[in-house]
Amino acid sequence: MSFSPGASALDASVLVLNRLYMAIHVVPVRRAFTLLCKELAEVVHIDDDGMWNSYDFESWRDISALKMDFKEPHSDWIRTVTFEIQVPRIIRLHRYDRIPKQPVKFNRRNVFARDENRCQYCGKRFPTNELTLDHVLPRSQGGQTTWENIVCACVDCNVKKGGRTPEQAHLRMVKRPVRPKTSPAINIKLGSAKYQSWKAFLDNAYWSVELK
Repeated sequence: MSFSPGASALDASVLVLNRLYMAIHVVPVRRAFTLLCKELAEVVHIDDDGMWNSYDFESWRDISALKMDFKEPHSDWIRTVTFEIQVPRIIRLHRYDRIPKQPVKFNRRNVFARDENRCQYCGKRFPTNELTLDHVLPRSQGGQTTWENIVCACVDCNVKKGGRTPEQAHLRMVKRPVRPKTSPAINIKLGSAKYQSWKAFLDNAYWSVELK
């Protein structure tokens, strides 16, 4: 199965559940369809009434054909050489029942996501390329590079703070940094209407879901 080149729907993400309906991963659309075509997974679709339905690839293709004239708001569709199919939001693996115990990766993307691209000193939001990472307790004073000591800061606030603590620089923090329990990037996805169906499997999250 080949997809229409440049289709923006291929940039979407799909939540993966294990056999026990526990969220374990987030994958790109291409990977999700590969799992469906190999019969390693099924689509889990939640309708407007909150009812769950499961579909294999062929039945999901048939459902998509019926829905083409009445496409749901915020749905994504991709076109192959011979047919058009709706992008599923959730799939379930048939045989995998483990829960990966992965800590949230400490990286720049996740720090920006945790702080919502907001400078933690002036409180303003900025594009990623206009933000820096700041050590709350400067390294010159023994500060470590950890979740609890790194925050987003705009260039002006970072320069103003310099090698001082917020108190020494007379800056008030928006909030103290903490280590997130689940991937901050998931919260960004949940802010979009197209990923609202994920909440049914993430509200009780005691597992870690990591974007790739």
